[in-house]
Amino acid sequence: MNSCETALLIIDMQRDFVTAGSPLCVAGAAATVPAIAALLEYCRHDGNIAIFHVIREYDPSGIDLERSRLQQFQGVPGAVRGTPGAEIVPELRPLPGEMLIVKPRYSAFFHTRLDLCLRRLGVDSLLIAGTQYPNCIRATVTDALSLDYRVTVLSDCCSAQTPEIADANLTDMRNLGARCVTLAAWRAGAEA
Repeated sequence: MNSCETALLIIDMQRDFVTAGSPLCVAGAAATVPAIAALLEYCRHDGNIAIFHVIREYDPSGIDLERSRLQQFQGVPGAVRGTPGAEIVPELRPLPGEMLIVKPRYSAFFHTRLDLCLRRLGVDSLLIAGTQYPNCIRATVTDALSLDYRVTVLSDCCSAQTPEIADANLTDMRNLGARCVTLAAWRAGAEA
């Protein structure tokens, strides 16, 4: 186990959230896949950035689902454990040594081992990518800031149903104290 100061969290880039026509599809998610793939490749080659793939998986019965989503799930279930829709999109599949965190709610920190793993590695800075802004990205960023992590949201590596929703959430996360920049701007700073 190598120590790292920085970790990449890729959130909910699963088929049911990314693929057009899937039950939980986020309109902007598919367009971010190339940028997230470039980010992931950069982090893999860097060697000093821990990589975490954070996903949602629900029991087929829906027993572990949020109350607010239960009615929708009963009509059209999505991200069901063991189904193709719960799989990470092929372009972003984890490699051996990359961590997989299954979260039961919006935040990657809520009732997961994420904080324990990050602290064990010595991580104090997080890079955030994935979908979608007003739910899982924002909840994870809020909790990370509350836990005193330095947070960078890579704006072109995250998505929402509309650009307006994305912009509103980026403004709010900046106001919370997160750094929100494009992948190119982050890379320019990292390589300086």
